[in-house]
Amino acid sequence: MKKTDSGSGRKSLGIIGFGAFGQLVAQHLQEHFELFAYDRSSIPAANAKCSNVRFISLKGAARCDVVLIASPVSSFESVVSSVATACRPGALVVDVGSVKVKPSEIMRRLLPEHVNIVATHPLFGPQSAKNGIRGLKIALCPIRGNQHWATAAFLRKSLGLDVIFTTPMDHDKDAAIVQGLTHLIAKVLLNMKPLPSRMTTKSFDLLVESILMVQNDAPEVFEAIENDNPYAEEIRERFFELAAELKTQLTNPGRASNCDKRPKTTV
Repeated sequence: MKKTDSGSGRKSLGIIGFGAFGQLVAQHLQEHFELFAYDRSSIPAANAKCSNVRFISLKGAARCDVVLIASPVSSFESVVSSVATACRPGALVVDVGSVKVKPSEIMRRLLPEHVNIVATHPLFGPQSAKNGIRGLKIALCPIRGNQHWATAAFLRKSLGLDVIFTTPMDHDKDAAIVQGLTHLIAKVLLNMKPLPSRMTTKSFDLLVESILMVQNDAPEVFEAIENDNPYAEEIRERFFELAAELKTQLTNPGRASNCDKRPKTTV
């Protein structure tokens, strides 16, 4: 992501999908790029917090030096198809979705060979980044080309992020637990409102804090985490199975669950 000498002396960044996360990206990259954005809705443009963004067509955003796709997984393939017909040779295409196997396959299949592809997943959102992003984590999956090294260096040095190199498969396996269970538990607890707010423990306060970080996520985020991650269903079913075993154990105290059926060690 080295700066260029053309125009303003900065590379152009086209953000496709200017919702809450697209606007967060613009906020933190406005000092480093000439920013352009496209969103199929006119509402984000009206509410944009970053005044340095110029709104253009999807094709226009796809012609930038760096193309950042922040659209939902449900419309991702359609967006990538449009980007593929317009992106310039040598461009870098990046996604920021919560799952990586499916989007990575789509980008590899549809984008022309002359573009670099790096799949990323910022492990934070507008709520968890409200006090800044320095020190927060981002997963980075090299897909095509050699721009992943420069991308990682920029993220570390310019933004202060903790870059984690991984593969789409390994990412989704971990995310099935890290995000899948977090959002699942949050959904259940939100349905149990009102939750206690006065007589609480520190551990409960931390649990509520985690709920607050995800409760305002768009519905498509939860949908992607739970249904577009190929490993999420297995983890979810295992969680439900263990919860059911625990319920049985509590109902019948004398009956050990599978969790307790471990080989006994002797001294």
